[in-house]
Amino acid sequence: MPNHEVYTVTEKGWNGLFNGKLMTKCVEDDIDILLTIDKNILFQQSIIKYDLAIVVFDAIDSKVSTLIQYLPAFDSRINTFEKRNLYVINL
Repeated sequence: MPNHEVYTVTEKGWNGLFNGKLMTKCVEDDIDILLTIDKNILFQQSIIKYDLAIVVFDAIDSKVSTLIQYLPAFDSRINTFEKRNLYVINL
């Protein structure tokens, strides 16, 4: 299994940044994938502008117990995600 570096917005000191500003910071920090539960991100931003893949968990809340259910599907697809694209992970 490949190793990945994972950061939260809080760990990066990016609390309060949303959408375009957050995606810009990800690109500046050479982050390849932005993982979110914000289903509206596709309608709020031009994804193709940002050199990273956006992955949305189609979750009903942000509880760890909810999000952990999406990890097997995410992990099985992680090597297929291409930058400047948006992907939705459903259960």
